[in-house]
Amino acid sequence: MNNGYYTAGEKEFLLKIARKSLEKFLLEGEKFEPQTINRKLWEKRGVFVAVNQSRKPQKYIGNIKPVKPLILAVRDNTLSAASDIRSDFLKTTGISRLEIEILILSELKKVALGDIQPGTGVLVKRGDKKATYLPQVWKTLADKNKFIFNLCEKAGFDPSFGDDPATEFWIYRVISFK
Repeated sequence: MNNGYYTAGEKEFLLKIARKSLEKFLLEGEKFEPQTINRKLWEKRGVFVAVNQSRKPQKYIGNIKPVKPLILAVRDNTLSAASDIRSDFLKTTGISRLEIEILILSELKKVALGDIQPGTGVLVKRGDKKATYLPQVWKTLADKNKFIFNLCEKAGFDPSFGDDPATEFWIYRVISFK
């Protein structure tokens, strides 16, 4: 899946689903049921969504693995991402003033530690402990050693296990749009 896999129109449609999901839930208390005949939007994909009011840090909510069709994952992750934004703020300020970002993930690819390159999303796993950093984290943790160290700590295991063969690394790419 490359950056051109989704057209500008498909990306815009997904952003509209996100906004419509917020509107329907806030104004009617109901879950929006998006419809389309576009098969690409019914493919199961890993997807993260961030819903931000001005000057707040990005908070991405989503799934690494493809657990549901893309349009339903966008809907559900949008509602989860917006859950910490006060509903009175949304009603008075308006949903149209929120910034919504959608990240669609490629399939995971298992790699050796040495094959990890800046700009990719990384999932680390050791036993039942795992954690991920989206590609955006490289902007604040550009040093690869610090990136891996912090990711292992986030997963809840000793960062020195990063060199251990029992530690698995998986990478992925994202298609990101606002």
